[in-house]
Amino acid sequence: MTILNNPFSLLFITSISLFLFRVILIKTGFIFTFKRKWRCIKDCFHVYQFFKVPEFSESMQRNQLYYKVLLYLHSLASLEDSDFTNLFAGRKPNEILLRLDANQIIEDDFLGAKMYWINQDKTLVLKIGKSDKRRVLQPYLQHIHTVFDEFDGRKRELKLYMNAVDDQKGRWRSVPFTHPSTFETTAMESDLKIKVKSDLESFLRAKQYYHKLGRVWKRSYLLYGPSGTGKSSFVAAVANFLSYDVYDIDLTKVSDDSDLKFLLLQTTAKSVVVIEDLDRYLSEKSTAVSSSGILNFMDGILSSSCGEERVMVYTMNDKDHVDPAILRPGRIDVHIHFPLCDFTAFKTLANSYLGLKDHKLFPQVEEIFQNGSSLSPAEIGELMIANRGSPSRALKSVINALQTEGDGNGGRCGRKAVEESGEPSGVFCTEGANAVKEFKKLYGLFRVKSNRKSPSFNLNNDLKSGL
Repeated sequence: MTILNNPFSLLFITSISLFLFRVILIKTGFIFTFKRKWRCIKDCFHVYQFFKVPEFSESMQRNQLYYKVLLYLHSLASLEDSDFTNLFAGRKPNEILLRLDANQIIEDDFLGAKMYWINQDKTLVLKIGKSDKRRVLQPYLQHIHTVFDEFDGRKRELKLYMNAVDDQKGRWRSVPFTHPSTFETTAMESDLKIKVKSDLESFLRAKQYYHKLGRVWKRSYLLYGPSGTGKSSFVAAVANFLSYDVYDIDLTKVSDDSDLKFLLLQTTAKSVVVIEDLDRYLSEKSTAVSSSGILNFMDGILSSSCGEERVMVYTMNDKDHVDPAILRPGRIDVHIHFPLCDFTAFKTLANSYLGLKDHKLFPQVEEIFQNGSSLSPAEIGELMIANRGSPSRALKSVINALQTEGDGNGGRCGRKAVEESGEPSGVFCTEGANAVKEFKKLYGLFRVKSNRKSPSFNLNNDLKSGL
């Protein structure tokens, strides 16, 4: 009775009881159930408003705010405290990323107000107290924009998007874009690299200039040349240089002209949109997408309306038989030729693959190139990879392969024979011509006849036409 009549004793006993109760809740996991029930009780005494942020707008265009909010939520520490969260491997070694799960609820605090985000099907729902809405909603959304811009200013995780036939989960599927290619590792003449990088940097700064001219802020490139000359690696280098996502459009999976427009509509700003082997597709007699559809995709009304801050890239093996209407200025701003490997490109490959800036065999390699022999950068690169343990052996392999190519009667068929038979011929060389043939069988590297023109960069004419 004495203890119960003492207020200090009662306070002490109550505090100890509450502490033990909390420990029991935490240790047994009941704390999460308690918090959920307590949230339901509070909901009975509060009036909330809900704001939906859908992934796509009514016109089926990607909602940029959706991706900004998603990135913001992934950065919250409260994501770790939620009931369940998806775990993914990051780009860095041993990096683990936490990502929202379906129907997951994330709690956030801002200016003393509780905000709840609910991850529904392709929609993020903001739940906010009605009494707090006028005070915090606009500052909170501005806060999300600020966090996104700060993150976007740093090196962000790039993605590679591929179009799919089944649109139940959207027309685009994405994977992390981890291609390591850079302009430094690309086998291309130094002055050409400088021009390309300068052109891209000029494009990044030219938003107001394009708008002043009444033009959409985009840049288009045509990459043409034989297979294996580095066109795809160049696309990856552009994406890494700009920190842009990549949208790779497979025209064989596009049902018609309208479907192609729809794909463009769902691309986002700060992206490289790629169509590879366009000349091969145009040469086919029966295709789902018409030439008119491709022309409209390149510079039609829709492209002008939703092509802002994009780099369009088209690759071809040969542009000589393509309709000039596709190649005209306005549709293609810059033409870049990717020839077979010359000695300058060879030295870049030797430095990248073997760590060689010079070698006693370089003069012999240069002489062979000057005599007209050549291989694609892909073929030379694979020879160096196969013999990377011994740089001298790798260079000898390249020399033997180049000599075989120049012979025309050795380990590889002459180019005329290849064109007549339609069969791919190839080279592999570790020590001789027979190995050259075996390598082609293993890797399926197909050679396309090249006119061996020097790399061209039609930038001057493009600038005269107003970018």
